[in-house]
Amino acid sequence: MSLFKRLARQHPLASDLGLLVLRVWFGLTMAIVHGYGKLMNLGEFSAKVAKLGLPLPSVLGPAAGLSEFLGGILLAIGLATRISAATLIITMSVAAFVVHASDPFQRKELAFCYGIAALALLLMGPGRFSADARLS
Repeated sequence: MSLFKRLARQHPLASDLGLLVLRVWFGLTMAIVHGYGKLMNLGEFSAKVAKLGLPLPSVLGPAAGLSEFLGGILLAIGLATRISAATLIITMSVAAFVVHASDPFQRKELAFCYGIAALALLLMGPGRFSADARLS
């Protein structure tokens, strides 16, 4: 039997490795590419939040930055996975439906992709190769 046919039978190891790859790539990309920049330029980012007319920009700006940076790091190591995924779903929903509300789909697409990846991790959990699994 070929390797692909064996993997297609949903071997538990394949699922856990798939979750590991998803968590690490998604988490580190979110943390480094998105969250880190927001936290390093928090005043500038909070000013952008204020221009959008969102309430409490001095709270929501840091909350979004922390959600993306800390949430991404936590996802990558698989610690507090479902809570981190939930905060990222909220952050990506605001990005897609508020920040980019009037933009074409191409501008919303990245937020949707990140949101769906977070939703998959929320539903599936972190998998066997995670800090959550080690602690339980």
